[in-house]
Amino acid sequence: MNTWRNASIAVAAAALLTLTTACGQEQGDASPRGQAVGNAAPAQQPADSGYGSAGGGYGSGADTDAAEPKEAGQLAVQEDKKLGKVLTDSEGFTLYRFDKDTANPPKSTCDGACAATWPVVSAGNATAAAGTGPELLGEVTRADGTSQLTVDGWPMYRYAKDTAPGQVNGQGVGGTWFAAAPDGKKAAKNADGAGVSEPADPAGLSVRKDPELGDIVVDGRGMTVYRFTRDSAWPMKTACTGDCLKKWPVVAPMAKNAVDGVTTKGFVTFDRPDGVKQQTIDCWPIYTFAGDAKPGDTNGQGVGGTWYAVSPDSKLVGASR
Repeated sequence: MNTWRNASIAVAAAALLTLTTACGQEQGDASPRGQAVGNAAPAQQPADSGYGSAGGGYGSGADTDAAEPKEAGQLAVQEDKKLGKVLTDSEGFTLYRFDKDTANPPKSTCDGACAATWPVVSAGNATAAAGTGPELLGEVTRADGTSQLTVDGWPMYRYAKDTAPGQVNGQGVGGTWFAAAPDGKKAAKNADGAGVSEPADPAGLSVRKDPELGDIVVDGRGMTVYRFTRDSAWPMKTACTGDCLKKWPVVAPMAKNAVDGVTTKGFVTFDRPDGVKQQTIDCWPIYTFAGDAKPGDTNGQGVGGTWYAVSPDSKLVGASR
């Protein structure tokens, strides 16, 4: 009896150690709730996976038949306390975009059970929101032959769990669904309260051999990825807020299968205190640099003695410490 009890204690201790050393569970299981530096340690917040309770479909208990496309009508812009400016349809329901879709060329990948949870917004009868140009609106022909509204190329959806106008229950579901900003990007809000859009979506992470720095991580556009030495991995904290994010846009969350040659240790989504979701490597928040004008630029390297390119194993490249 004592042997069995001791073994149980050992197993439990090992499980706890694995959880804490991984800075939280893997993406899709949990998403660390972050703070600015100086706040208390982040709590682990369970996240809706977006793929159903069994992990095989989309939504939770939704029928497998797709809902009828919803007409958008006169689009509008609403102010959300957490997300800033959010695009809505004529009924005031939030419009969403899906990371697994593409904008160039426009392509919708949400069908069947997915479209039951995320009803498609029809391209018919859609009018641009006040203050936005009609050139942002377009349409994409889905696999079933119907036309879906696009905003700046991104297919638009509603969320079945938004039961009243103004709700944003679909924000961040599965780390792939996000409320749309008026310009079609991801709605977000910086620490100063001004509405901003999420950074451009990286298609993934890969490795580039720089002639001076060696192997460094780049996003799907080929832009160099950086770490900030004033951030913290565990507890996960950020020291880059407000105007800092204009110079150092966060790398948006992505699926592990979008990573090539880069460690996926501690590959989790960081729920920043400003409402933006950020990808981490080995639990460290990662960024790009607005001063890098083209792929291959490394103008952010060593800035302020605190910003450095990232190696494939998540180490700082060229830092003295």
